[in-house]
Amino acid sequence: MSARALVHGTAEGPVFRLDDPLSFWGGFDSASGTVIDRFHPQNGACLSGAILLMERGRGSSSGASVLAEAIRLGTAPAAIILLENDAIIATGALVAQMLYGIDCPVVAIGECAEWQNLSSLPRLVVEAGTETVRITPQQ
Repeated sequence: MSARALVHGTAEGPVFRLDDPLSFWGGFDSASGTVIDRFHPQNGACLSGAILLMERGRGSSSGASVLAEAIRLGTAPAAIILLENDAIIATGALVAQMLYGIDCPVVAIGECAEWQNLSSLPRLVVEAGTETVRITPQQ
């Protein structure tokens, strides 16, 4: 699988796949780690500590600050795996890493057949380094 680390770090946790893109600004509660967009099919789902799989984010540059705050509070996903590069999501994770010293790796894997395989696994380990990215099932 060809993957690109947008934000470096290591994380592990249960897999949670979002069916639709999510805007962290207005669609995610940083205090509880839950999806609060009432129109999102997974409204009410808790993303805290999960390896979050989502195709892409859904706008608003303010979403970066919401994600950074959730990382600071310990309510954010443990890592985020995207199909597409997303500068807003990467910025939120990078700000949290720089300000608070807390990692939330963000990885873009591009369109690939592995997407379905990853979402069918119960738990993953994400190791996003400067030169390599490894996404493996957690034993």
